[in-house]
Amino acid sequence: MALISSEDETSMYVLLETKGEDSVLYTKDGTVDYLNNPANKLKTGNWKACFFIVATASLERLAYYGMSSNLLLYFTGELDQHSATASRNLSNWTGACYITPLFGAFLADGYIGKYWTIASSSILYAIGMALLTLSASAYGLLSSFFSTDVFDASEAQTVMCFTSLYLVALASGGIKACISAYGADQFDDDDKTEKKVKSSFFNWYYQMMNIGTLIAHSLIVWVQDYVSWIWGFGIPTLAMTVGVVSFFSGTWFYRNHKPAGSPLTRLFQVVVASVRKRRVNVPTDALLLYEIADANSTTVRSRKLNHTSNFSFFDKAAVETPSDHAKGSVNPWTLCTVTQIEELKSVLRLLPIWVTGIVFSSVRSQMDNLFVLQGSFMDTQVGKTSFKIPPASLGTFGTLSVIFWVPVYDQIIVPLARKLTGHPNGLTQLQRIGTGHFISIFSMLSAGILEVIRLEIVKRHGYYEIKPVPISIFWQVPQFLIIGCAEVFTLVGQMEFFYEQVPGSMKSLGSALRLTTIALGNYTSSLLVSIVIKVTTEDGGPGWIPDNLNYGQLQNFFWLLAALSGVNLAIFVVVAKWHTGPLG
Repeated sequence: MALISSEDETSMYVLLETKGEDSVLYTKDGTVDYLNNPANKLKTGNWKACFFIVATASLERLAYYGMSSNLLLYFTGELDQHSATASRNLSNWTGACYITPLFGAFLADGYIGKYWTIASSSILYAIGMALLTLSASAYGLLSSFFSTDVFDASEAQTVMCFTSLYLVALASGGIKACISAYGADQFDDDDKTEKKVKSSFFNWYYQMMNIGTLIAHSLIVWVQDYVSWIWGFGIPTLAMTVGVVSFFSGTWFYRNHKPAGSPLTRLFQVVVASVRKRRVNVPTDALLLYEIADANSTTVRSRKLNHTSNFSFFDKAAVETPSDHAKGSVNPWTLCTVTQIEELKSVLRLLPIWVTGIVFSSVRSQMDNLFVLQGSFMDTQVGKTSFKIPPASLGTFGTLSVIFWVPVYDQIIVPLARKLTGHPNGLTQLQRIGTGHFISIFSMLSAGILEVIRLEIVKRHGYYEIKPVPISIFWQVPQFLIIGCAEVFTLVGQMEFFYEQVPGSMKSLGSALRLTTIALGNYTSSLLVSIVIKVTTEDGGPGWIPDNLNYGQLQNFFWLLAALSGVNLAIFVVVAKWHTGPLG
């Protein structure tokens, strides 16, 4: 362990005198520094470490949205895909970006830790972005090698494009699963002052991520539409490269948790042991269930958890039988501790809340999907100038809404709600999430009403073959502002909720679970589009979402999402009342 300098000792004594007994030189949560020594609270963690983490997250968001915000128009314009096909491809790719965090969490929590998961994923991410940029500039090169009679250059470009996109999707899993949890790890839960600050961290972390998103929706989208796709993808690639440098620059300040072994393995062990002992009776006295005698849990970074009565079937895994000790050592696939069982129960208690996030994510995904398609059929000219705003740039207003509402929530809503509810965070995490679900309904209603008005203009003046229709794209602003407000409540609430409600050894898994709702939301959107196309075109008509929206009924799709959101909100209220957990 490194020696403490006299300057450090002086700082330590000042800290102890000003903050009392809760302040010590080293963290109490078991974190270590980059040399694997106990983390010094004066030199590591807190905001000085979070600066580099948040900078990396913001640059990754710039890269991600700089790439994804305009992909729908890239697919239709550059790769010649039909509107519905492009929408499905975008939803499927976005879903992949948010399903791979399960793999990232598996690596981080179980084997290599969050630091190395983020580091390696960031490098792979930058490589994938570079390949995407190359694919955008490769048409002329590819046309020299491929015969148009067999496999033309556009097909080769499509293959190269999707190969690079799915490489990015794989890499993004490591970053998305770990980056917010790694930032939260920089605050010691056993220090009352740091624990209080951590709640604000999630708000400001999300705020800074949206700075990157704002640049992507404005500057980068404009470059893609009016300069070139090469530069449009090249700038996000450069941003991701800077993000890699930023992350490594903070190495000396980070607090790191040692990996605790695969949480998924421990969860499966409980399931298997319970099934094997399905005929065993569980004793009425929970003290008779198997638990180690030591004061600590066998799992690294996880305290012993008290027994709970729900999901009692899995308690069978902790019932000791003579065969469990026949070979001298305990087989974890036949006998599990109470703490291990409670880890599984904590995940199961999250699932109903997790399911309700899927519809919200389907609604939110329209910002980069059908909202962009809708905007492409509207007048993009700004006033009487010659400047035209790219349809994907309207996402800027969603980002501005987030940037506005984060400080309003943190500085105004929380203090006011705290006086009314007495809760230290003003609203409970579930109340915050539910509020966002409610607000999101109005975004779909706003988008649907606008489409009704747009189609009425088309019908009245016979503008069916006219693109754009003479109605300003800025009428889309309300739907973006509303969904941005909903994000601050639901997504930030989910971020904190899923981090807090799982044991210390499963923090990355908790973050990954939250992100899978975004993945499934995009897959749900893709599925709904496929169903709608099939059902609404059976009579030979154009359907709800044709290539030419002037012949379609896109508003009906928005009404469908609004109705699903209303049903989802009702279900959320029920499951939120049912939910029990450390924060309730």
